[in-house]
Amino acid sequence: MSTGQKSKPRLIVNSENKPYWEGAAKGQLLIKKCNDCGKVHYYPRSICPHCFADNTAFVEASGDGVIYSYSVTRQAKPPYVIAYVTIDEGVSMLTNIVDCDVEKVHIGQRVKVSFVEAEEGYALPVFTPA
Repeated sequence: MSTGQKSKPRLIVNSENKPYWEGAAKGQLLIKKCNDCGKVHYYPRSICPHCFADNTAFVEASGDGVIYSYSVTRQAKPPYVIAYVTIDEGVSMLTNIVDCDVEKVHIGQRVKVSFVEAEEGYALPVFTPA
């Protein structure tokens, strides 16, 4: 039986990504930066995927980006948008575009990060049109 209430997103939090989720709960979009090669990466992990160094640290991202690719899920009521957003720092994130007219979403559209409440006091980054 459905109550009509949306459930909060369930996250998998572990020691490697916990600072990321704690930052999101505070309204910060964090990504990892390698202190050896200087490159940033997303999804947060302790080993740099570029040079395999374990000398990485969380840095705050601007939260601004562009839609690289997207799809509208129309079978859902209401329809929703899932997208890859490339943030200005250069990494791409799989996310949702929210608070938008799904018919006006387009590749190359500027977006900015927003956060929706998730389980256990955390938050999930999503994006809205800029």
